[in-house]
Amino acid sequence: MELRVASYNIHKGVLGHGPGKRASILDLQAALQALQPDLVFLQEVQFRHQRHAHRLRGWPEQPQHVFLGQALGLYAAYRTNAVTRHGEHGNALLSRFPILDVAHHDVSDHRFEQRGLLHVQVQLPQGGPLHCIVVHFGLFAASRQRQTARLLDYIAAHVPPQAALIVAGDFNDWHGRIGPQLLQQGLIDVSEPPLKANGQTAWRQRVRTYPARLPLVPLDRIYARGLTATEIGLGWGRGWARLSDHAPLLAALRCAQPQCPDAGTPAAHPEDVAA
Repeated sequence: MELRVASYNIHKGVLGHGPGKRASILDLQAALQALQPDLVFLQEVQFRHQRHAHRLRGWPEQPQHVFLGQALGLYAAYRTNAVTRHGEHGNALLSRFPILDVAHHDVSDHRFEQRGLLHVQVQLPQGGPLHCIVVHFGLFAASRQRQTARLLDYIAAHVPPQAALIVAGDFNDWHGRIGPQLLQQGLIDVSEPPLKANGQTAWRQRVRTYPARLPLVPLDRIYARGLTATEIGLGWGRGWARLSDHAPLLAALRCAQPQCPDAGTPAAHPEDVAA
């Protein structure tokens, strides 16, 4: 009855600089397999990079979302956020459940940062569709405020008010300032769940995800509407630090409303949906 959800900035499947640069995408594939996720919200996914394809050993021939989705036996959806000199990258969603629809919405705030929302509807075994939005917001506080406002406008226009919804990704919001805005659409930060202590509610500190070797700041978040977190986790330490500069944020989510779809049975015959 629970969804195993991960949000992960994979740093384009590359770590290091100059002569020490290496492809981490193969090891990242194995690490994600071990998590056995139902939904993976991915940021900085490389669709193509001509230079890396020629210079880095182990670079896959397929776009990274296809490569990861096929290895994990999951459906995959992707849209480009940024086009660079040698390639393009963006957000992706891997899903154990069939993908019904894929949309993209540009939320770039200035010419130095290309950002977008990936909106994917997945069909759970029972009930209506689950709406999933993958985000990667900007580095500047003012940009993040405006991008949050555009996210809220998008949800109001494209997601039914009673629909179950997950919004996850790299918000770059280490101060937690956009959480009150997202409450306008009923989105709760499950990265900061309440705990019961001596009959009173105590608040756990929000999970820190960056840098992966020793996480100090909470850049990555999972917000949900119609679902509650029964478990929050983090993949961090030396092993994960060899894969990306971010640690993956993990959550077990359970339907909180009677009309929320049941997620008990995996979809049959997963296949890639390369968007």
